[in-house]
Amino acid sequence: MNKKTGSIRALQAEIKKLTNENNRLKKTASKVQGPTVKVPAAFKPIFDKAQKTVGNYFKHLNLDPSRGTIDIDGERYVLVRASALSIEFLNSFAAIYSDRGEEEAMSIGKNILFDLSHVLGIEDANRFHKKMNLVDPISKLSAGPVHFAHSGWAFVDILKESKPSPDENYYIKYNHPYSFEADSWVKAKKKSKTPVCIMNAGYSSGWCEASFGIPLTSVEISCKAKGDKTCTFIMAPPDKIHLYLKDQKKNSRQKNIPVPAFLERKKIEEGVKSSLHEKEVLLKEIHHRVKNNLQIISSLLNLQAQKIEDKAAREKFVESIGRIRSMAIIHELLYRSKNLATIEIREYLNELVGFISQTYNLKGNIKIDLRFDIDKESIDINKAIPCGIIINELLSNAFKYAFPGKKKGTILVELTGTGKRHYKLKISDNGVGIPEHINLLNPETLGLQLISSLVEQLDGKIKVTRKKGTDFTIVFSSS
Repeated sequence: MNKKTGSIRALQAEIKKLTNENNRLKKTASKVQGPTVKVPAAFKPIFDKAQKTVGNYFKHLNLDPSRGTIDIDGERYVLVRASALSIEFLNSFAAIYSDRGEEEAMSIGKNILFDLSHVLGIEDANRFHKKMNLVDPISKLSAGPVHFAHSGWAFVDILKESKPSPDENYYIKYNHPYSFEADSWVKAKKKSKTPVCIMNAGYSSGWCEASFGIPLTSVEISCKAKGDKTCTFIMAPPDKIHLYLKDQKKNSRQKNIPVPAFLERKKIEEGVKSSLHEKEVLLKEIHHRVKNNLQIISSLLNLQAQKIEDKAAREKFVESIGRIRSMAIIHELLYRSKNLATIEIREYLNELVGFISQTYNLKGNIKIDLRFDIDKESIDINKAIPCGIIINELLSNAFKYAFPGKKKGTILVELTGTGKRHYKLKISDNGVGIPEHINLLNPETLGLQLISSLVEQLDGKIKVTRKKGTDFTIVFSSS
């Protein structure tokens, strides 16, 4: 019993200690030593009201470490070390992206901080406006700097030349004498080359954007972290702010004052995607026109061939038409494809073999057996073109010479995958076979010369068997 009683007493003492600490923190939080914002006289009544309203909001502070919660008037908050979101954050990015140089690394880090804080400013403002039933834009704005001060970001001093209006003429110039970001650099005894109060700029412009319903951005034109006397900002619509920066640049040691833009990375990505889409459309149009031009050439050759009485000469024209058509089909498929680097191999071979059959197999007495056993359904265009011409040469040769008198027979066209890196193309027939006097290693005909050259272009190997017809087997790299 004594041990149990002692444990209860110890627990009660700990609860009492936490309660006293919580009450002490509440008193400290509610103890405001002076104004929490400084504004021109014309705005003072509205901002004085905001100081009371927001001040009362922050009096309802409840810290409960036993649950890991910080609650203010029903809203949960979190504490974050200031330096972790400023000097330490940017230094970490400089190290992570050291290969890109300090300037680009810092730019990446600052873009992330600005986007994050701008969203926080918008969402905090919308939530607070609803909670406090604020409607008028100036009243909505007035709550921002006071909330800013109570939550530890900075004290806001809005300068007299400011003209906040819900239109393109919106302009505010303000100081943050105690910015948490600049303070982290000063305390670390480090000097920055550029302004560092990125989150201050992002949050304040986000809050004002939500208050006035117009796009806004904020630029820090002087910063204590780089040795200036004050942290001073200009806020205006993104398409107008450069007008206000002209005079600042003349009086500033900075040659260029960077203007942050909300979700700049997203806009850049969208620009790249748009540019890529335009190029894809252009490439598709080029493929379409190439296909049309090849078809025109093919048609002209076909018309010319019909007027040639010499059978051998006419045959050469037909062969050329087949080669042209094998390339035209590829450009047509690329025009229809979403991927401009590859084509669907099944679709291509079906169309190509179908065209060659219609050209030579008019009576339909020669059977075509087209087979596939492949894992990859697409083939690189640089492989497809020579592969298509090879098929055109071998298949047309089989139609012309394997079956004298156009007797019945079968031609096999088979494409298989041999592992992940190679294809095996087989074209065989059960016809009379290639005569023994034809030297396939040193061919004299243009068709066989083309095949030999294209196999080499594919980085492949060819094997020919003359038993029970002719069998061409070509193994080539898939990449």
